[in-house]
Amino acid sequence: MSADAERTGVQRPIRCLIAKVGLDGHDRGAHVIARAFRDAGFEVVYSGLHRSPDEIVQAAVQEDVDVLGISILSGAHNTLVPKIVDGLQAYDAFEDTLFIVGGIIPEGDRAGLREMGVAAIFGPGTPMEETVEFVRENAPRRD
Repeated sequence: MSADAERTGVQRPIRCLIAKVGLDGHDRGAHVIARAFRDAGFEVVYSGLHRSPDEIVQAAVQEDVDVLGISILSGAHNTLVPKIVDGLQAYDAFEDTLFIVGGIIPEGDRAGLREMGVAAIFGPGTPMEETVEFVRENAPRRD
């Protein structure tokens, strides 16, 4: 806990980056989860569409986020997620960032993503409360 947090007894809110990577132009789910996180009291940064893995890594590092949520519907998760993991590791930020993925991820690809370090995968129809609770319970806190 930071000196300010110790003095005031208040921790900063969980800070999240919700990002759309690659050529995927469908951002409705990203907007829905961003709003749910905001309504839960999290600080939310939204990347906008068509971000490269490097742009997402740069934003995560610059914003000092606790959580990185990637929304992917394009099917490019096996190509793009490893680039994001590598980028976060290069900045020594991977261990301190809860990395979650949302979107359409085939069952056969999920184990590989988890082995890379993705903490959780949330598919279409996942209740917002489930995702919010997972983040509350698992986000590293840096005050």
